[in-house]
Amino acid sequence: MSMNVGSGSASAADPEPMMEMNMTPLIDVMLVLIIMLIITIPKANHSVNLNMPVGTPPPSTAEPVVVQIDVDFDGTILWDGQVVPDRATLEQKLMNVAAQADQPEVHLRPNKLVEYNAVAGVMAAAQRLGVTKIGLVGNEQFQ
Repeated sequence: MSMNVGSGSASAADPEPMMEMNMTPLIDVMLVLIIMLIITIPKANHSVNLNMPVGTPPPSTAEPVVVQIDVDFDGTILWDGQVVPDRATLEQKLMNVAAQADQPEVHLRPNKLVEYNAVAGVMAAAQRLGVTKIGLVGNEQFQ
């Protein structure tokens, strides 16, 4: 570190020497530290390694089994086009569907004039009995 002392003539008004710190060594040390940091940072790798399957997957050969449940405007329930006489029969059929290892798809097609209670009752029975593949389907012909 060096010190800058004022002019050679000492005056009575300015008795203390003027001292300033030399910034050059500090800047040199900081530059060396920055260069060392840049050198030690690992190289950025923008790729992601993925283990992709080899070959083509076999095409699905089996078409899914579909069960159609229609709810008519007066609350009549039809199972694949045949009238279900009562709730116990409907629940028995839903239990048979739920018991299968590969459950068929259940398509529920309500008429647009039917009360919500009839449709909600079928959905609640299916859920309670364990049917997992159920969906509401709109059909212009049936409505």
